[in-house]
Formats: sequence, C-alpha cells, structure tokens
Amino acid sequence: MNDTGESAKKKIKRPSAERTAQRDPERTRAAILEAATREFAENGMGGARVDSIAERAGTNKRMLYHYFGDKEQLYLRVLEEAYVSIRTAERALNIGTRSPEEGIGELALFTWRYFLQHPEFLSLLGTENLHRARWLRQSVRLKELHSHLIGELSQVLEEGKKAGVFIETADPLHVYLTIASLGYFYLSNQYTLSTIFGRDLITPANLEAWERHIVHVTLASIKS
Repeated sequence: MNDTGESAKKKIKRPSAERTAQRDPERTRAAILEAATREFAENGMGGARVDSIAERAGTNKRMLYHYFGDKEQLYLRVLEEAYVSIRTAERALNIGTRSPEEGIGELALFTWRYFLQHPEFLSLLGTENLHRARWLRQSVRLKELHSHLIGELSQVLEEGKKAGVFIETADPLHVYLTIASLGYFYLSNQYTLSTIFGRDLITPANLEAWERHIVHVTLASIKS
C-alpha cells in the first residue's frame, strides 16, 4: 500500500462509545440495563462491577454514571424493570375475564413459566432478600404495580366466592404466595434438591409434573 493509502487509513476513526451513546441514548440505556441485569443476577449487588457492566453494554463508565447515577441507583432501576416486566405480562392475562377457576389456574401457569424463562428474576429476588429489601423499599413505583395485581386477584376470588366455588376465607395474598413459593423454591433449590433426592428435577417430564402440581395445589387450597 502506498503512503497516500496509509495516511487515508490512519485518518479513519471509529466512533467512540460515548459518541454512539449520544446519538442513540435510548439504545444505550437499554444496553446498560440489560448488561446490569446479567451482572447483578450472576454476582449479586456486592460482587457486581461497574467496569464489567460497561464492558458488557459496549459503552464506558462515564455514560453509565450519566444515565443512572451510581451503582446503587442502577441496581434499583434493574429491580424495578424486572418487576415491571412480570407485572406487565400479568396484566395481559386478563384473569378477570375468565371463570374464577380458570383465572387462578392461568395465573399459576403463567407465574411458573415466567420463572422458568427468566432465571435472572429469581436471582435478583434472592439477592434483594439477602439485603432485606433494602433497595426495594425505596421504590414507590413497585408498590403501585403490586397493588394492581392484588386488586385484580381479589376480584377473581370474590367472583368465585359468590359462585360458591371458593371458600370465604380465600385471601388474594395467600393465593399469590402459594403460587410464587411453589415455583420459586423448586427452581432456586433445584441443584441441592436434585442432589439430595437423586432425581433430576429439571428434566422436561419433572417440570411438567410440577407445573400440574402447582395448579392443583393452588386451586385445592381455596375450593369450597
């Protein structure tokens, strides 16, 4: 290659991560959130590193601090987005438009399958519980999201009580805790339980059997 070609090549500059972020801030924020979700899910709040998050997102720490403030604020945002995702998907179920039994069964199926498809959500729950919900308590946004879920679940239960299919003492929070705990405990302890009992809990057959069990137990606990 001649000198002119070499000079022209040297003049070509790749766009920096900062320039790219300035041109497409929404994309950069989304990339940082996605990278941070993976980092916090894998390493917890204490083990997560800002450098690693920036590298995963293809940006730099300066842009991360610019959009999210600091590591703690970014972690809270990750938690909020994780809950927003599951609550938004729950709204789409419209359990109130089904029969009471179908509505509860659909919520149970959805919750179990969501946990299966989003292991990062369970990891974030585990991390936040270790910290006694220190960051979660700071979010007003999450309290509003949860009130909708309990409100819709209450309506379904009331309809079931009026129809005589659910017991009068059926409590919406208890119903949701039953569903969530059956799924969460199974998946978050899959390795220890599989080892202790000598049975691979994550085979397709075992997962399908547990899915049916969750629906059965939830409905059996509130049927009149």
